[in-house]
Amino acid sequence: MGQHQIENLLPFIRFKTSRSGGSGGQHVNKVSTKVELLFDLESATLFTDEEKGRLRKKLAARFQSDGFIQLVVQESRSQLENKEIALKKLTSLLAKALKTEKRRKPTKPGKAAIQARLDAKRKQALKKINRRSLE
Repeated sequence: MGQHQIENLLPFIRFKTSRSGGSGGQHVNKVSTKVELLFDLESATLFTDEEKGRLRKKLAARFQSDGFIQLVVQESRSQLENKEIALKKLTSLLAKALKTEKRRKPTKPGKAAIQARLDAKRKQALKKINRRSLE
């Protein structure tokens, strides 16, 4: 998802900020740098019903009870950087969840593989037969 798609997502995104823990000294106690991104999937008109269903299924662990997808970022000391990181994470999360997996085509083993397996079985059987005759 590029910059254009991020701009299309913005009307359906809310940000909450709060004070972040960790390094930063007294600065941490004064500035709200922790960012919580809330994305409203249900009201987003960018996705079809099929895509929304796929997103709901693959991102079920990230959904809150009110239907919002939640991402919390506190990696940087800057609120703006944390918002940018959260947007990048959201777009990559959505892109990854929307990607459809290729269906596996069932295949059969080739003639050489079948022959190699039978040869290995025969060799193992002969080994055990030879052991028996020694006793």
